[in-house]
Amino acid sequence: MAPGSQRPHAADPAHPVPGGSIDPGRAPDPGDPGAEDGQRPLRADAERNRRLILDAASAVFAERGLEAGFEEVARRAGVGVGTVYRRFPDRDDLIDALFARRLDELVALTARAGEREDPWEALVWFLEESVAAQSCDRGLSEVLGDGLRGAERLERARERMQPAVGAVVARAQAAGLLRDDVAPLDLAVLSRAVSQIGTEATPDLWRRYLAILLDGLRARPERPTPLPRACPDEAELARVAHKARPGRRR
Repeated sequence: MAPGSQRPHAADPAHPVPGGSIDPGRAPDPGDPGAEDGQRPLRADAERNRRLILDAASAVFAERGLEAGFEEVARRAGVGVGTVYRRFPDRDDLIDALFARRLDELVALTARAGEREDPWEALVWFLEESVAAQSCDRGLSEVLGDGLRGAERLERARERMQPAVGAVVARAQAAGLLRDDVAPLDLAVLSRAVSQIGTEATPDLWRRYLAILLDGLRARPERPTPLPRACPDEAELARVAHKARPGRRR
């Protein structure tokens, strides 16, 4: 990834925060002055800054995509841009950290789907939540479509999510509700495709096409599901197609 801006030469002063927390399960940040030989965890103030940066970057990248400047991330985090670069010297470092956090959320979402009593409702809920998460996060969408690096991240996602998604699929198929020839990976492909449908003016347009998709996934559809939106007109479809064009900067 291209850097967001030139790295400043002067470092930001530290601002210790009494009572800050340290996540004992997370590896130390080698760029932090409190890390020594990869063994010492982040100081409370460094950990606080890291969390602020990740929260801010998550919001900025969701709105503007992965090429958003580090200056905006720093402004929203309330830290200097030098602090952002100390925590994440390369843009890919920040993207990987954000993707790891997002993947944790998606894995938890999949697990919650498996807790639903009705097998079909579990499948529908998982697809709705998965599509909604991707459709409103431009950064996540760009990560998943990012060529080789995107493929590497997708492989990590599949490894972690496959067991839970497979269980949701197996339950629906065992109940005779889902087509027998549908595989867990099909859901990933379909949710990714449906999440790309919509524009700023019609952010929920994907719901119409997810409803059509769900009827196609049913083993024995009794009657068509009422569609939640009207069919878009030609001008709106043109905007959707323009948004989905490969390589276009939005």
